[in-house]
Amino acid sequence: MSDSLPERTVLKARLRRRGIYLLPNLFTTAALFAGFYAIVQAMNGNFEYSAIAVFIAMVLDGLDGRVARLTGTQSEFGAEYDSLSDMVSFGVAPALIVYEWALKEMGQWGWIIAFIYCACAALRLARFNTNIEVVDKRFFQGLPSPAAAALIAGLVWVTINFQVQGSDIKGLASIVTLFAGLTMVSNIPYYSGKEFNLRRRVPFFTVLLLVLFFFVLIPSHPPLVLFILFAAYAFSGYFVKLWRFGRSKKNSETPGT
Repeated sequence: MSDSLPERTVLKARLRRRGIYLLPNLFTTAALFAGFYAIVQAMNGNFEYSAIAVFIAMVLDGLDGRVARLTGTQSEFGAEYDSLSDMVSFGVAPALIVYEWALKEMGQWGWIIAFIYCACAALRLARFNTNIEVVDKRFFQGLPSPAAAALIAGLVWVTINFQVQGSDIKGLASIVTLFAGLTMVSNIPYYSGKEFNLRRRVPFFTVLLLVLFFFVLIPSHPPLVLFILFAAYAFSGYFVKLWRFGRSKKNSETPGT
């Protein structure tokens, strides 16, 4: 009897640990469902629902990684599953949404532009998976696929909110889609935010800004605020690149001591 007690304890511990591993993967599955839902709604012409679903997928995608780190349940399976989910939610879904919404009337060029975005998302995710151990953790290499998807979804959502048809701005939609896709596979640095730690003390002013942003600005007009936010983030990498270039040029011109 005494010999079976430790075995039961070990078995229960293993079962609990297996159960914890399900938690981050459930968030990943929910993100995958949101991406699939976005595709279905785009096929049905409900583009506003599609755009909102992409944002929901982005939130869920951010939660699965944090849950895995907090519970110590990171795994290779979870990383691969998350990458496949990202391809659907932030690669295929935005490409199909923007094609059905605005690019369809452009004929061959429309689906080519949509495919370029989709291919860039796949390349971005593959590069991220292979370079995850060698790049600077503080910065992403190229625009992250969730941010690129949010930029397209934000454009769709904000224009629908202002009662603008996608066919009326198919030129702008093409530019934004190509910009988002090509920036994903660029070497432009983007701040990752991984240094941000909720357990650290932060100034009161920072807390106030976060409260104003999440509880005042976003609820006031979600489509416009979110689109401006991700457009600013998409351009922020170029400003960082120019700042680094200017600093390196200045250092090279400084005479040695």
